[in-house]
Amino acid sequence: MTTATNLFHSLPPIPPLATATAPAYSRSAAAKAQVTSLQVACASKRRQDDDYHATLKALNSKGRFPRKSLGQHYMLNSEINEQLARAANVEDGDLVLEIGPGTGSLTNVLLNYGATILAIEKDPHMVALVRERFESTVRFKVLQEDFAKCHIRSHMVPLLETRKASNASLFRAKVISNLPFNISTDVVKLLLPLGDIFSEVVLLLQEETAVRLVESSLRTSEYRPINIFVNFYSEPEYKFSVPRTNFFPQPNVDAAVVTFRLKQAPEYPTVASTKSFFSMVNSAFNGKRKMLRKSLQHICPSNEIERALGDAGLPPTSRPEELTIDDFVKLHNTIVGV
Repeated sequence: MTTATNLFHSLPPIPPLATATAPAYSRSAAAKAQVTSLQVACASKRRQDDDYHATLKALNSKGRFPRKSLGQHYMLNSEINEQLARAANVEDGDLVLEIGPGTGSLTNVLLNYGATILAIEKDPHMVALVRERFESTVRFKVLQEDFAKCHIRSHMVPLLETRKASNASLFRAKVISNLPFNISTDVVKLLLPLGDIFSEVVLLLQEETAVRLVESSLRTSEYRPINIFVNFYSEPEYKFSVPRTNFFPQPNVDAAVVTFRLKQAPEYPTVASTKSFFSMVNSAFNGKRKMLRKSLQHICPSNEIERALGDAGLPPTSRPEELTIDDFVKLHNTIVGV
């Protein structure tokens, strides 16, 4: 096994980096033009540093090797970072939350766009690396925390309150991150309900996860409670794919970028209680092959479930994979008497 101390010198040259593209099934002509313009704009920039070598040098300087337990795969292609920033429409003065900055390659791009960044990093060695790298700027702060366990609202609200005092238009922040694949769904669940503090979430995810969150259709095995959750709190959009050859170490799967425009509370579907609504949805899918009159009978008797289905305009034999988010909202409100 290659050790961290001779990491830079022992690795072979990286093959030519593949260009990020959007799949044919999800691209309209307008989307194709947008992605193409991003690629042209990014390719026109000539960067003095080489992301491949810069990343390996940074890791080698701290005697580090990517840790599988933390899902660490470092981005080697600066053009992808540029496209991430453009996908989020990052502008001068934006407040950005970055989860897992790693060696700081995306951080550097965001700073160049004029953003102020709060980064959350679990690995203490990466915290030391980016803190040292960006010590000369007051627009960057990194906290050593596990994002899944930190109270992100307590970190963000004071920053937003300070900015509101000087510019009322900057009342929500953005999230932009190249996430470890093994925590992506958990992060999505934590972030999407925070539409009062974040306007947009742009994440680089495993390709399969990205497609499942955005494209899953009714009556398919991929249609799950997470799809109801995502569309309850946001408007998701698949942006472009990122081949696995753009990462070190190279993962076994490709990646993709998804944007989530977060809704604010007045835009949420009207339910009596979000807690009881999602409890019902999860119960419905626990018996995915069962009819709802069976899987929800712990809530109320089967005949009452059938009556509620009828009142919601649904057949009594309905199964969870056949219901849209609006159908679930109608069913829930009928059951609880809204």
